[in-house]
Amino acid sequence: MSAPMIAISGKSGCGNTTVSRLLAAKLGFELVNFTFRNLAAERGVDLATIIELAEEDFSFDRLVDARQVELARAGDSVIGSRLAIWMLPDASLRIYLTASAEARARRIWSREGGEYEAVLAFTRDRDAKDHERYRRIYAIDNDDFAFADLIINTERFAPEAIVEIIIQAYNETKKNRIAISS
Repeated sequence: MSAPMIAISGKSGCGNTTVSRLLAAKLGFELVNFTFRNLAAERGVDLATIIELAEEDFSFDRLVDARQVELARAGDSVIGSRLAIWMLPDASLRIYLTASAEARARRIWSREGGEYEAVLAFTRDRDAKDHERYRRIYAIDNDDFAFADLIINTERFAPEAIVEIIIQAYNETKKNRIAISS
């Protein structure tokens, strides 16, 4: 049996990083959250530059996605990324986090500052560009996540409550795997 992997996806500002970090700590799993932000830091450029480059050069997405999958498969892991649930179809549990563009922009604005209206416009623009890029690179429609094991609206629950929901679902999957293999 392969190591447990919990894949968490959602758009920018929906809580992927926060929920993934809390969940990994609570379960004692490795957190895998290598993103464009990490890639930008490695290359010494800002996030907006990487996003702009990635619009035309799909190698950025492929690099980030391949590195995440490799890290996730190394052991018990929680992987939080825009495409985790698509990249790891064999994950023990696949979760999609949702929130409105306005709520996500407020979170990003409170974390990074700036003018809220500009952050909201950037968030909406990034959503549209990400959607088109994922379709072109992988033929993935990141607005079609109905196949996820759990879909959680992060506007309705605090991160800690979301983690408890996920742990309960994960424990159920473990019971089912044990029953099937017995």
